[in-house]
Amino acid sequence: QVQLVESGGGLVQPGGSLRLSCAASGRRISIYNMGWYRQAPGKERELVSSVTIGGVTQYADSVKGRFTISRDNAKNTVYLQMNNLKPEDTAVYYCNAGGAAGSWGQGTQVFVSS
Repeated sequence: QVQLVESGGGLVQPGGSLRLSCAASGRRISIYNMGWYRQAPGKERELVSSVTIGGVTQYADSVKGRFTISRDNAKNTVYLQMNNLKPEDTAVYYCNAGGAAGSWGQGTQVFVSS
């Protein structure tokens, strides 16, 4: 099973940017579809973005045009570049490998506030 560790979260003002990283170990991510999810207080976990083994990406409507997912199989790492952040992006962001029944990281907190 692959182990995932997220980093890059923090406090940022509205309109700012953050880049989240998800470093994998134990297995190569090249065999997994990868995704970023988020969970805000009092809300269910939701899919933010995903990238398939072949590099096909998809985004939640709420982040289209602002977030970009990428994968570097050589570094065994997945990234989420988040631009023009909004207060409603505040959440714990989780990295996932292999879908809901796959592996999850521990999460990294993103807080968008002035």
